[in-house]
Amino acid sequence: MEEFIRLQDVVYEYHAYAEEEHEEETVRALSHISAEIREGSFVVVLGHNGSGKSTLAKQVNALLLPTEGYVYVCGANTRETPEEDLWKIRKNAGMVFQNPDNQIIGNVVEEDVAFGPENIGIPEEELARRVTRALEKVGMEAYRMHSPNRLSGGQKQRIAIAGMLALKPKCILMDEPTAMLDPMGRKEVLETVHELNRKEGITIVLITHYMEEAVDADRVIVMDRGQIVMDGTPKEVFSRMEELRAIRMSVPEVTELAYELRKEGLDLPEGILSIEELTEALCSLN
Repeated sequence: MEEFIRLQDVVYEYHAYAEEEHEEETVRALSHISAEIREGSFVVVLGHNGSGKSTLAKQVNALLLPTEGYVYVCGANTRETPEEDLWKIRKNAGMVFQNPDNQIIGNVVEEDVAFGPENIGIPEEELARRVTRALEKVGMEAYRMHSPNRLSGGQKQRIAIAGMLALKPKCILMDEPTAMLDPMGRKEVLETVHELNRKEGITIVLITHYMEEAVDADRVIVMDRGQIVMDGTPKEVFSRMEELRAIRMSVPEVTELAYELRKEGLDLPEGILSIEELTEALCSLN
C-alpha cells in the first residue's frame, strides 16, 4: 500500500478567550504530530475529549490548516494549496461527522446523495449512476425516494456516507460517527465502513471512543494532550494495559478480563481481542 496521507511535524494552535483573565490565550491542540497513513488501510484514532483526535481529522480534510508543519494528501500540501482548490483535497478525503442530521440537507434521499457531485459539475447521466452506486454500496438503494426524516439514526448515517461515496473519495474520515446511535445503528454503520474498506479499497480513518470499534482495524493511534502516544496494531496497543490506564483509557472488556485472569496466574497471551480468542486460549490450558 502506498503512502496516501502524511503529517509532518504538525502543530495546530488556536486563540481562546480566557474568561477569568478577560484576554485571549493561545491553545495548542496538536503538538508536533508526525504520521503516515497508507492507501487502503483502516485506521482507528482513540483518545479522550480534548486529546486532539478530531483536530487531527480536520487537518487531513483541510478544514483546518497547520500552524506549523505540513499535511500532504495525495501529494498536495494543504498549507500551500490555494483556498479555491482545497475542495480537491476534501474530495479525496471526505468527512462524515457525529450527527448525520447536520449533513443531510435534501428532502429526498437521492437528492441528498446527489448534492455534493452536482455542486462540482458532474453531468446528469454520470450523477445518476453515482447516486445509484453509492446507495447500493451502503445498502440503502431501496430508500432512495424516502424522506431522510423518516429514517433511523443508523440509516441516516449510511446516507451521509453515501453522499461522500458519490464524490468518489479515496479516503473517508469519520469523526465519532456512531456516538449518537443505538447499538443496532452502530453495528450497521461499522459493517458498512468495513465492507467499503475491504471491497472498494477506500481508506478509512475512524475516530471513536468505543474501544470495541478498534478491534478489527489495521492500525490504532492513541492520542493524549495533542500528541500521538501509541501507534500499532490493535493487539500491540491493547497489550499495553498499564500505559493506557495511566492516560485514563480503557480497553475492550474481553481484553481486560483476559488481563485480570493473567494476573491471577493463568497462562494467557497478551492482547486478546475477542471472546473467540479468549475461549480458545482458555481451552488450550486444559
